[in-house]
Amino acid sequence: MSTAIPAPWALLAEVTHACPLHCPYCSNPLELVRTSAELSTEEWARVFGEAADLGVVQAHVSGGEPLLRRDLAEIVAAAHRAGVYTQLVTSGLGLTPERLDELLAAGLNSVQLSLQDARRPGSDLIAGRESYAAKQEAAGVIRAAGVPFGLNVVLHRHNLDNLQEIIDVGHRWGADRIELANTQFYGWALRNRNALLPAREQLDRARETVAAWCERHDTPELVWVMPDYYEGVPKPCMGGWGARSITVGPDGTALPCPAAYAITELAPPSVRDRSLSWIWTESNAFNAYRGTEWMTGPCGDCPRREIDFGGCRCQAHALTGDAARTDPACSLSADHHLVREPAAAAGGAAPGFVYRRPAGAARQEDRCTLQS
Repeated sequence: MSTAIPAPWALLAEVTHACPLHCPYCSNPLELVRTSAELSTEEWARVFGEAADLGVVQAHVSGGEPLLRRDLAEIVAAAHRAGVYTQLVTSGLGLTPERLDELLAAGLNSVQLSLQDARRPGSDLIAGRESYAAKQEAAGVIRAAGVPFGLNVVLHRHNLDNLQEIIDVGHRWGADRIELANTQFYGWALRNRNALLPAREQLDRARETVAAWCERHDTPELVWVMPDYYEGVPKPCMGGWGARSITVGPDGTALPCPAAYAITELAPPSVRDRSLSWIWTESNAFNAYRGTEWMTGPCGDCPRREIDFGGCRCQAHALTGDAARTDPACSLSADHHLVREPAAAAGGAAPGFVYRRPAGAARQEDRCTLQS
């Protein structure tokens, strides 16, 4: 491997796009991979072996809902044999004591459970189905097993005002760490942006809530990042494009970022055709926006270019159609109005959710009018 390209240390293994939930903030692509196209157990075992050889030390085993893979224990065992630390990223639906014991025996290291809101009605509404009770049960299963336990809560206008209650739930459920992940607008989340964008005042109150908790408590650890729509300063994309992480989709598509499915001109390679080493070092998909040489416009001369690496290529593509343009989240971007204007308008009447569903599965009830 070329010494000019540092080794990646993380892998996002999206083993399936199938999911029992229909969250409108989901960052999965609008065109979901069908189960018939998914990598086999043996193919995932090879991916983990190649990832370890390349330098990867940890992997999020994600989806969709990875528990829908009947061979999940074999996939986890393959990662364990390769020496890769694994975290299960799950909705909790289907996480029984027996299933978790099987995964732990296979070498699973930690679990991250998603939560949509502090109380059952709001959580079930956002998830698009009854699921809160199952999540509460799953939290008990994780806690009883003694495995490191993270809670992930995607925040938006419909749950930000409940943040203190959300933190209290995580504390009560025994989470070691709560990731308070303000919505990133890709995939289904971008389609639902007008329904999800919070008012600035909500974010300011939420930030104060987090600060107050951290002053009084050591656990659970809270992770909070202000969304770049409201800061005027872009964030580095995955630590820089092709700098730290590889995403492998359910069908073997390899990407520098889980939101890069939409950048079709990248012609992303597949692990079915190429090794991860070649993909990481040689493919156009991973080299297209690596470093700073590709930059134009205000990015090229910006003193922050080695800090934010031009911001998010996926966001630039989603909002302007050109992944090489300055991220519109940056106040210096000619396209900054594309984030400034929706953010300024947030807080008014919200349209209904368009729930995440596979193509052809949409039904009339997929749209739900919400009250703020």
